Amino acid sequence: MSIIFIRHGETLLNAARTIQPADTPLAPRGLAQAEHMATRVRALKPAAILASDMPRAWQTAEAISRQTGLHPVSTDLLWERNFGDLRGRPHDTLSFNAMEMLEAPANGESMAEFHERVTQALAFAVEFRASLDGPLIVVSHGLVIRALLENNIDLGQHSIPERIGNTSLTTISADSPHRAELVNCTAHLVGTGLAEGEHSLSGG
Repeated sequence: MSIIFIRHGETLLNAARTIQPADTPLAPRGLAQAEHMATRVRALKPAAILASDMPRAWQTAEAISRQTGLHPVSTDLLWERNFGDLRGRPHDTLSFNAMEMLEAPANGESMAEFHERVTQALAFAVEFRASLDGPLIVVSHGLVIRALLENNIDLGQHSIPERIGNTSLTTISADSPHRAELVNCTAHLVGTGLAEGEHSLSGG
């Protein structure tokens, strides 16, 4: 069986290319994306939902909950990287790429600290999945999924996308070594007016 990682839906700050505070909620467009994604996920017959409880991820998980009857379980291991005092800053006001900075911003996490936490999140998810009879849904954030792909997953014929799409599905095998089965798939948004390329987006 598999573990299915899902990025949250779009937020207004996400679309405005701003480093997002922890309490950023979904935009109306993101809520609509989440509903289409949840319909797709329901057909996969998941056994449980694990999620970041940051509002943008939790609201995405709640969309799945409404369609499956499963109640999300939260863990702060799945939080997006903490950019500390940079939160709320538009990307184009910075002279560097905050997403790639190795050092910790003031009151934030270093890249190494973040990657270690993501590795712990994967271990937590794998242990959780071992107690289930069906797929585990894990709702998190773009940089979390990217870090997993970079450091913890055998990509096989897949490659790491330039950007993890909103409500995209990335599926890995639950058993070690964890192999990528699907990467950054947003097929559920095609033809809805909510797909990538119809709206300018950035990471977070």
